[in-house]
Amino acid sequence: MKTRIPIFLSAVVIITTGIAGTGQLEKQAGLGFLLGGLTLGGGLFICGLFSIRMLWLGMLGAGVLALLGLGRGVLNIPGGVDYFSGERTRGTAPLLELGVTLVCAFLLIHVWQAWKRERIRRMLVGE
Repeated sequence: MKTRIPIFLSAVVIITTGIAGTGQLEKQAGLGFLLGGLTLGGGLFICGLFSIRMLWLGMLGAGVLALLGLGRGVLNIPGGVDYFSGERTRGTAPLLELGVTLVCAFLLIHVWQAWKRERIRRMLVGE
């Protein structure tokens, strides 16, 4: 039960961030951010639903999506550095992207730790 909570929580945070992007950014960028947030957050939500019936299938799917989100977010780090150095030509988009990147990193670490604990548990049961 505890392993599913971060998946659903991450999905809600990413979807909310996408929705917040529509109000914070100009129209075209906001719609792009909304689409990305709904895609990644919706995928994580579906993985959370999968984990209800098949825990490790949902966890694996969430880990893969978190890895994809983190990989995309790493490419946005230079924009975040520019934002914190004072260049704000893209508005608050770098902050929103950094938030999604941190959520994906948190979820990826959580999934990795859960898989590691399960592997150790199965090894101990096998002995």
